[in-house]
Amino acid sequence: MAGSGSGPLNEIGFGTWAWGNQLIWDYNPPEDDERLAATFNQALRSGLRLIDTADSYGTGRLNGRSELLLGEFIEAQPEHLRRGLMVATKLAPFPWRLGRRGLERAFHASRKRLKGHLNRVQLHWSTARYAPWQEVDLLDGLADLVEQGLVAELGVSNVGPQRLAWMQSRLAERNLSLRSVQVQCSLLAPDDLVLQELLQQCEALGIEVLAYSPLAFGVLSCPPGSESEPTTWLRRRLYRRLLPASLNLRRTMNAIAISRGVSMVQVALNWCRANGSTPIPGIRTPEQAQDVASALTWTLTPEEKRSLDLERKNCRERMPANPFQSR
Repeated sequence: MAGSGSGPLNEIGFGTWAWGNQLIWDYNPPEDDERLAATFNQALRSGLRLIDTADSYGTGRLNGRSELLLGEFIEAQPEHLRRGLMVATKLAPFPWRLGRRGLERAFHASRKRLKGHLNRVQLHWSTARYAPWQEVDLLDGLADLVEQGLVAELGVSNVGPQRLAWMQSRLAERNLSLRSVQVQCSLLAPDDLVLQELLQQCEALGIEVLAYSPLAFGVLSCPPGSESEPTTWLRRRLYRRLLPASLNLRRTMNAIAISRGVSMVQVALNWCRANGSTPIPGIRTPEQAQDVASALTWTLTPEEKRSLDLERKNCRERMPANPFQSR
């Protein structure tokens, strides 16, 4: 895939989807919370500043757990580490969240869980495919929150080029603009043409592209011959499909990693950066936080990127597309 690697490379943030998610990430509060606190501490001390969460992160009775933990972890930090953080949450456009004030209660609940540490609010997914009228009101309502000074920035997620152009135009009528758009972006992401169009569009508009699932649920971190099955059945199903199909791609990634003395994780993240996006990988251990931050210390050469692009193009299986992704 052609990229915008000739320009300045983007930074790296981290996501917190796994913090509270039992179904896919096997979250267990008694075992995980202390480790997640240490992970957060390491992330900040390693220089990671952009943090992504959502009001729907956390399964069942643990709904909102990610925001709750994040609020506690931030509050425990000294002031000098809190300064400069960019905390972004996403609000889900559930069917019952209707009208211009449909997300207002959810916003205040998120801000309370985050203990007031909230810089950017994002629409979690587009309803353009099934209820475009709902999205119009919700976007207007989020813009109201920015105008009222309740949050500094506005972003969206799972929005394609056509819908993004409409959103940006509507906000421009109020002298507002989107700060970021999240999209699935990785060496195994689906729909190359739409992704490339979105990257080019955002570069022209000055909108940051946040790359979620940059490691394809961990598949891209598995060296050939050292694969191990995940603990949850959903990820096991994905690995059984993607690991064989991505073997040559992962061999190329591993060769680059070995030659540089880095991890495959760093190779995957720097491919995203070379294409003009800011990857936001999920982290669950201090070691992962340190590894992710280390990707900021180097960049892919044009030759390395071309070799990855070639193997990516030849990969016959990809990650599933998000069903809420709009055009």
